[in-house]
Amino acid sequence: MTLIKKMTRSSTFNPHWFSSDNTSVDKNIQAELKSSCSLPLHIAVIMDGNGRWARSKGKTRIEGHVAGVDSVRDVVEACSQLGIKFLTLFTFSTENWKRPKNEITALMRLLVNVIGRESRKLHENDIRLNVIGEIDILPDKVRSTLKETMELTRNNNKLVLNIALSYSGQWDIVHACKAIALDIQSGRLKPEDVNEQIVSSYLSTASMPDPELLIRTSGEFRISNFMLWQSAYSEIYFTNTYWPDFRRSQLYDAILEFQSRERRFGQTSEQIQKNNIAARKL
Repeated sequence: MTLIKKMTRSSTFNPHWFSSDNTSVDKNIQAELKSSCSLPLHIAVIMDGNGRWARSKGKTRIEGHVAGVDSVRDVVEACSQLGIKFLTLFTFSTENWKRPKNEITALMRLLVNVIGRESRKLHENDIRLNVIGEIDILPDKVRSTLKETMELTRNNNKLVLNIALSYSGQWDIVHACKAIALDIQSGRLKPEDVNEQIVSSYLSTASMPDPELLIRTSGEFRISNFMLWQSAYSEIYFTNTYWPDFRRSQLYDAILEFQSRERRFGQTSEQIQKNNIAARKL
């Protein structure tokens, strides 16, 4: 059993956003993570398993989505406390529009209620809300609620809460390619100038670093058309836990696993070790 798991066995979690009374055990875990190694600057999460969680408990799929809100609250709070700068949550994919109409309607209503209810708390705690995806095809009420909260929180900088909504990685890349093509056509860009950095600068995440840690819940082993370009070198962490059961203790385990990995980016272990030694001498 890891140190994090041992310490979290007795942890209790406050269901409210940004409470200041997180337990001493939780504070010790966070201090341990901060001191052990560098924390990921950007964490992305594929929040999966709401429906299966509901089915396992004899509940409706909608009840599963409602239960998942508590997990969002706890993970956002924990990331804020740890000092994580960017958190991206895969909330609704382009493919999710194929789901039953009543489920989509309930999801959109839930999104409006949660964002509307929590916008002031996000602002008070220096959290900036950002949304990526095909926002224009969302219902009017969803768009207006999101835009109001984004405007309210636009100058906040403790944590960027990035919501991927009506989003897919393929859409993101195609959208970027179209914008690049238009700029080449207008003469603002030359074809020979297009490289990895240029493509990245046209993606919906251009203003933020690529995710270093990508978490997927529910036991599925795929990234489901999520941040395909940006996750090229992400460390991927899979867990069998359904999203409504995912809490900060599981987040800490994912971060601890991230810290144990050697990120080589195509180099050898020996090269990484030499680079680290050279960096320490500077």
